[in-house]
Amino acid sequence: MPTTIKESENTELKSSFGDAAIETIAAFANTRGGKVYIGLNDTGRPVQGFTIGTETLQKWINEVKQKTQPSILPDAETIMVEGTAVGVLSINEFPVKPVSFRGRFYRRNNNANHQLSTSEISALYLESLQLSWDSYPWPNAAYKDINERKVLRFLKKVNTSGRFSLPATPQKALAMLKFTQNGSPCNAAMILFSKENLFFNVHVGRFRTPSLIIDEKMIRGSLFEVLKEVMQFITAHLKVAFEITGITTQRTEIFEYPREAIRELVLNALIHRDYTSSSDVQIKIFDQSIVFYNPGKLYGNISVEDLKKNNYTSQLRNKLIAEAFYLTRDIEKYGTGFSRIQEAIRDYPTMRFTYREQGNGFVTRLYYSKQKTYMKQKTVGETVGETVGETVGEIALKIIGHMKKNPGITREQLAGRLKLSVRGVEYHLKKLRDAHFIVRIGSTKGGYWNVNAPAKKGSKK
Repeated sequence: MPTTIKESENTELKSSFGDAAIETIAAFANTRGGKVYIGLNDTGRPVQGFTIGTETLQKWINEVKQKTQPSILPDAETIMVEGTAVGVLSINEFPVKPVSFRGRFYRRNNNANHQLSTSEISALYLESLQLSWDSYPWPNAAYKDINERKVLRFLKKVNTSGRFSLPATPQKALAMLKFTQNGSPCNAAMILFSKENLFFNVHVGRFRTPSLIIDEKMIRGSLFEVLKEVMQFITAHLKVAFEITGITTQRTEIFEYPREAIRELVLNALIHRDYTSSSDVQIKIFDQSIVFYNPGKLYGNISVEDLKKNNYTSQLRNKLIAEAFYLTRDIEKYGTGFSRIQEAIRDYPTMRFTYREQGNGFVTRLYYSKQKTYMKQKTVGETVGETVGETVGEIALKIIGHMKKNPGITREQLAGRLKLSVRGVEYHLKKLRDAHFIVRIGSTKGGYWNVNAPAKKGSKK
């Protein structure tokens, strides 16, 4: 009868015992455990001429013990496959990781062994000790490197959130949260509250094509400030549809993406990134998609398939940073971010959410085929007297607002007010001119803007 044994994340087939089998056993010990079947070919059929002697299994166990550090001892047994004796070496996930084979470290990824980088080895070691990198002291840092005004704003937000009560004195509060040890700040404290920018950059840009950048910005600073600034940049570049009800003249603004989903993705990037990596968080806004690249693969034993099945227990790379955002209610519950994103896009009929590991990072993407321009499906009776207005960008609305206040405003002044490049302003001006919302009257220096803007709330179009 044909065998059904196949290679997978926790199953490996080997025609004979050797270093390749021991490497896989070490990889299993560093992941979720698994079994190596010795004496089967790649299709799961017994190898002709393969035999197991009375001392074979014990010799295999001894060789695994000698070539791994810390030494591991797999369970060994023989089973019958199509009438032939086959050896099986089984190992559980090892509690103290990482386990090395001949000085190299591996983890199981799908049905292959992945050799770990230096940063991945360090992260796996901290994970096995139930520690996180952000809890370690920042090298040569002292309390004087902390911005107390940032800490006070944090304490006020925590104490009004209702989740925890912290003393009003910054030093006492940071010590209570373990952000300082013997007065010295840990990595999380510096990332959250440092006086100086630490160059953990978020590079965000608006793209026409993968090689044509309309506007971009490098954002760095304390994480709560970075969150606010990144959201401002993204929101400014989102298109907005206006649903205008002819009966009540009430205008509803419908953003290109649900902003709560965007915020979850930004939070995910800031909280779960690998801060030992020199790579930046990258956010690319295209015409019908937005892509996030986060340094650091999925942490712990969580796989992409686990996320898709919503079958996983949250594991935190940066426990103290996550705790800070939880206490301020910026995140509601550990491990629920992707579920919240799926829930947020449910009312966007053509929107999709995808994610994958890429290189040493993690990529998430929101995209759609048709922009949402109404709040919900209407009955025939509800649709009577209703129209959908023009779709423009949020940043275009701000430009129109500035032009109404100051018709003579220049491109350079707009760039300064909106914190954009002049090139970025020119892009939005062209869109407004093409849509016949604005007209330039007179010369560049002495002229002014004539505005024919979309209808305001409460006005008839």
